[in-house]
Amino acid sequence: MFHFGKKLFIVTTLVLGLFISQATATLAAPGGMPDQNADKVITVAHRGASGYAPENTMAAFEKAVEMNADYIELDVQLSKDGQLVVIHDTTVDRTTDGTGEVRNLTLEELRKLDAGSHFSPEFAGERIPTLEEVLDAYGSKTGILIEIKAPHLYPGIEQKVADALAERNMDESSNGKIIVQSFDFNSMKKFHNILPDVPIGVLTSGAHHLTDPMLQEFKTYADYVNPNLAYVNRDLVNRIHALDMGIMAWTVRDQSQVAPLLEAGVDGIITDYPDYVPRHKD
Repeated sequence: MFHFGKKLFIVTTLVLGLFISQATATLAAPGGMPDQNADKVITVAHRGASGYAPENTMAAFEKAVEMNADYIELDVQLSKDGQLVVIHDTTVDRTTDGTGEVRNLTLEELRKLDAGSHFSPEFAGERIPTLEEVLDAYGSKTGILIEIKAPHLYPGIEQKVADALAERNMDESSNGKIIVQSFDFNSMKKFHNILPDVPIGVLTSGAHHLTDPMLQEFKTYADYVNPNLAYVNRDLVNRIHALDMGIMAWTVRDQSQVAPLLEAGVDGIITDYPDYVPRHKD
């Protein structure tokens, strides 16, 4: 009996140790990839908490952190003098009191614009931030999902973004705080070649980019496929997960859009309203 009990104890200990080891490895998945079996969904604040503060401003990013978003999402372009600036449209007309294309305005000119009053008088005086300012202010507080906007207008922008990350040691695979994405697939291939350890997301807006051959192509350089929520269902999620990629859907602006995405099994939800997304999938 003693020998049998001793053997049983050893076997039980080995099995338990293996279980703990596997669980630890899952939680420490490299490259910032989500545990696809976890009960938590990633909340991504779209252009910051842009439902509550002017998009792509420090006020919106601060609100997102206050609301416990897992990531803030932002758009990056280049000023006339080659500075990385955070703004969505390729012109300043919609979100500021100025006019003109971003690429035709210097950083100093962009800084003079009011990027808050269009949203509410409460935010008058909010400025267009630089990418470096956002990285320095929030890199230690939350994840940052960087969208490279219209890279065909800005030759070399991938290297500039990579340099900004490398200077802050945000280019390590163990960092888990940075994801770079774009609708421009060639730009993402280029960025992956520059910083292969930083997770890449490909943004898609149509079903023609979600076929099996396209997903196989994305797998060669990307870690996430981030489609418009209109195209998300359980089959798509399963096909993406089968290729060991994650999926984050965009953009939730109505609370009723959340439940179908959770039921489909997405890893993350990109939303203007971070408080719409429950902390757990159940």
